[in-house]
Amino acid sequence: MKLFISYLGVGVDLMKVYYRTTSMTKRRKKSILPWLITGGLLFIAITATVVVTILLQGLDIPVLNPKGEIAMAEKDLLLFTLALSAVVVVPVFVMIGGFAWRYREGNTRAKYTPDHDSNRWIEGLWWGIPIVIIGILSVVTWVSTHQLDPYKPLVSDEKAIRVQAIAMQWKWLFLYPDYDVASVNVLKIPVGVPINFEVTSDGPMSALWIPSLGSQIYAMNGMTARLSLIADKPGEFRGSNSNINGKGFADMHFMTKTVDDRYEFEKWAASVRNAINHAHIDQGSYAQLAIPSAGDSPQYFHLHDVNLYDRVLNKYMHHGIGFTGEYGNHEH
Repeated sequence: MKLFISYLGVGVDLMKVYYRTTSMTKRRKKSILPWLITGGLLFIAITATVVVTILLQGLDIPVLNPKGEIAMAEKDLLLFTLALSAVVVVPVFVMIGGFAWRYREGNTRAKYTPDHDSNRWIEGLWWGIPIVIIGILSVVTWVSTHQLDPYKPLVSDEKAIRVQAIAMQWKWLFLYPDYDVASVNVLKIPVGVPINFEVTSDGPMSALWIPSLGSQIYAMNGMTARLSLIADKPGEFRGSNSNINGKGFADMHFMTKTVDDRYEFEKWAASVRNAINHAHIDQGSYAQLAIPSAGDSPQYFHLHDVNLYDRVLNKYMHHGIGFTGEYGNHEH
């Protein structure tokens, strides 16, 4: 960064040279000035590009390096929007520089002709282009909003896996009720299999986000939000809470670990259920887990209460509204 600032200063100094050449003739000043300004601006632009490229080299930006179907669609939408915006932004900045240069005080050859208020071609141009761009963005927004609806199940030949996510203070609890396992601050899923999330909160409002896989969804107590994601590559991808919710916010993140296929996932689930050294979780142990804490290490549990998610949800409901299952422990 210091190197960039130094080069920036050099570029600015080049543009100031003109003002130090007061002994030059008027003709010579006119011939040197354009080259100094153009050269200085070009130098700054090239230097900034090189420095930014060096700083970003080797960095993994999850939003721009998607590992799932939804994330890929969102990346394409982002790039399309930027490209469409550039149609307006780039010409505007070019014209600003061009107009400032052409109509500078020292250019006596430039004619000032402002009387174009009744020119239909120009009126049509500066009204027509924004209308077309807004129209295109409106259609794209409508279509993509429905295509990327987080509540919309993903189409796949594979049966979806249900994961119930509970945002706590300040950690994430993931329940796999169909496999009788659970985990804290680590999410295990198979590649190529849709994951249907049910998300709620047992604390402040939070938001579940795995940038490499796609959309974020808010978690609020007494409510269930739904999100469907799918991973297309094995690996480890960081997930986090993208909504500030208190002093432990910065530590409220987890690791998403994707395995090759459903068989590997089911083998992992069986190992958690059958392992002697893994903890067990039910309504009683959940109360201990729910004590506010930050920076908890990843843990795996044998889930003994498949209705635990409903219990958490109904803590904030009146008259049992939103209850989706039978109460009672499911012993194994």
